Amino acid sequence: MTVDDSGSGRGGHPAPDGAGNDPESGEDPLALRLEQLILGAERRYTPFQAARTAGVSMELASRFWRAMGFADIGQAKALTEADVLALRRLAGLVEAGLLSEAMAVQVARSTGQTTARLAEWQIDSFLEGLTEPPEPGMTRTEVTYPLIELLLPELEEFLVYVWRRQLAAATGRVIQAADDEEMVDRRLAVGFADLVGFTRLTRRMEEEELGELVEAFETTAADLVAAHGGRLIKTLGDEVLYCADDAGVAAEIGLRLIETLANDETMPELRVGMAFGTVTTRMGDVFGTTVNLASRLTSIAPRDAVLVDTAFAEELIRTGEAPASEEEAAEAAAAAEKEGEEPPAYRFTLQPMWQRPVRGLGVVEPWLLVRRTDDAEQE
Repeated sequence: MTVDDSGSGRGGHPAPDGAGNDPESGEDPLALRLEQLILGAERRYTPFQAARTAGVSMELASRFWRAMGFADIGQAKALTEADVLALRRLAGLVEAGLLSEAMAVQVARSTGQTTARLAEWQIDSFLEGLTEPPEPGMTRTEVTYPLIELLLPELEEFLVYVWRRQLAAATGRVIQAADDEEMVDRRLAVGFADLVGFTRLTRRMEEEELGELVEAFETTAADLVAAHGGRLIKTLGDEVLYCADDAGVAAEIGLRLIETLANDETMPELRVGMAFGTVTTRMGDVFGTTVNLASRLTSIAPRDAVLVDTAFAEELIRTGEAPASEEEAAEAAAAAEKEGEEPPAYRFTLQPMWQRPVRGLGVVEPWLLVRRTDDAEQE
């Protein structure tokens, strides 16, 4: 929510859709009641009044609101005490030296983007299904208000709980970094998983069927990534991006994705590409050459197969997850047998592929990653 230069209102309140202005503007009374219920306060301030009450310049207030994804409302009286308090808190963090102004804007932007997506999902999928009129003659709007009244406190507490859990996990990962540089630029395993032929599917399937397929894919991927210790970075419909601190964890996730979807007749084939190296993290996303390489490997991977780069293969070999070659595996097994010890328990096998040029990254040597079978171990 920002202010236009002329000071005239476009209509709206601090929400991504910017709908409405005040009761006199002809807004739906139920929409106003729902807004007041959710926000917990009545509209009281114009943007200028809110900024002045919070002790924040109009310019900084506009930057914060814009970063949070709020629509322009001119000088409509659409803000509440909560908006004033939020401005005070962000500005206070800057004044206390805990955050720079640029970092405070990033906090506003990352929070706004994440919660906007969550809110859209809850309305489109969750709330829409629950507000089906239970009795003939009732309208959806008659069901919505009491339902939100019951759900709001529970969902709010659950949101805070999940956020605290995720924050604790993320903090734990970061403080284990070897030095200050690794707290921002870290060595991670990055993986992309991409549905094969998705564009063709969009032409053949009905929208509802396509939506169900995408949701099933995203759900399966998210569950597998979380269950095996990875982190889902984002979903892009027919593609998911994930990462892990450990190459072995990322490798297990990639193969599990292939195996799981291969057993589902409703799912297209899948291809996975992974790379290991330095990654820059910003606002929950990952960037850099390692991410680009993983994406390129995905595009050239065979169907239902996993390709990894040389650095990823070397990391699996270094950590004892895969042998450098079958000859080395056989020698290690023979040496262990001679000493009366257990042979190395490799989980994966790496097969070198032909070197090939990859746009923007030069010549790369992909490795085909497969799960190590009993036959391979015996050989």
